[in-house]
Amino acid sequence: MALSINGVLCTLTVLILWRAEELVEACSCAPVHPQQAFCNADVVIRAKVVGEKEVDTGNDIYGNPIKRIQYEVKQIKMFKGPDQDIEAIFTSPVSAVCGVTLDTSGKKEYLISGKVEAGGKMHVTLCDYITPWESMSPTQKKSLTQRYQMGCDCKIVRCPSLPCAISAPEECLWTDLMIEKQVHGRQANHYTCVKRADGSCSWYRGVTPPKKEFLDIEDP
Repeated sequence: MALSINGVLCTLTVLILWRAEELVEACSCAPVHPQQAFCNADVVIRAKVVGEKEVDTGNDIYGNPIKRIQYEVKQIKMFKGPDQDIEAIFTSPVSAVCGVTLDTSGKKEYLISGKVEAGGKMHVTLCDYITPWESMSPTQKKSLTQRYQMGCDCKIVRCPSLPCAISAPEECLWTDLMIEKQVHGRQANHYTCVKRADGSCSWYRGVTPPKKEFLDIEDP
């Protein structure tokens, strides 16, 4: 009987560990260039988070309540999104299902990108581009007002291994991960993929907007 109980306990332990591992690995996000994150988002704002509470947002198919975290935010500036200010953002309660944890003291400013759900609510996940405002480069901050939008018809392609190359003229090759071994490298911090007059796309570096006759540019 003891062996049988031990066997059951062993099986349960394996199942629990397997389930825990599944939850840990449930949220997986591919790295993206900040410009690509901007273009993919429905809403991009600069804001402070001033409050937090857990709310029920309906029931799942089994009748269990679906809980989410509601962050109260004070919007400073909207770079992309609806006409009205965003006053709250929603996220999952745990990181295993891509929930986001934010400082609610109201002292830290964030750049927050996310999606708009039915009813106009803003939802964010770990896969969205959310970063402290102070950590952004001057080029990134300037690009939010116009430059990123200029390149939303372009496609930023991540270099998977060296050597690598673009396969179409509307692509910009993102090499930070391969060359610098980090997501927030030189291209992410200082370059924008801009569409040119001939329909092709190329990297542009600088705080000032590219000139209309922008043709020859410095590649990263």
